[in-house]
Amino acid sequence: MADIAVYWDSNESRGDWKVVGSGLVTGSPIITQILISAFTDRVAASDDEIPDGTTNPRGWWGDAGADHPIGSRLWLLRRAKQTDETLQRAYDYLAEAFQWMIDDKVVLRFDITVQWVRRGFLGSKIVAYLPDGSSVQQELGWKIEVTG
Repeated sequence: MADIAVYWDSNESRGDWKVVGSGLVTGSPIITQILISAFTDRVAASDDEIPDGTTNPRGWWGDAGADHPIGSRLWLLRRAKQTDETLQRAYDYLAEAFQWMIDDKVVLRFDITVQWVRRGFLGSKIVAYLPDGSSVQQELGWKIEVTG
């Protein structure tokens, strides 16, 4: 089954659709779910420090009280130090964002690796293991403002 494909542009740190002729390109629904889960802003936890200094927890208003909020808290790393702690937070935020797919049995498990690709640029490799025995892989990258 195909879904409208979302393509991740690591250099611009944004996703987009592609149009061919008069239609949208289709692709893997798992990749689309991974991208939406990773790069939609999830509401901040009550103890999260908001990077822009405001009290705006962002996220989607429809997530209030939801069992599976949409998105991730990667946006909290927008201004972070280039440390192993930041890498661990990125890993934790991705694992949290994908957990709904495991809970809903869309994916059996994920392998997630994160690394500093260069100054101010985080990279990750996501491997999703599906119930039919196949796997899907996606590499992601995004810019952050390195502090300190």
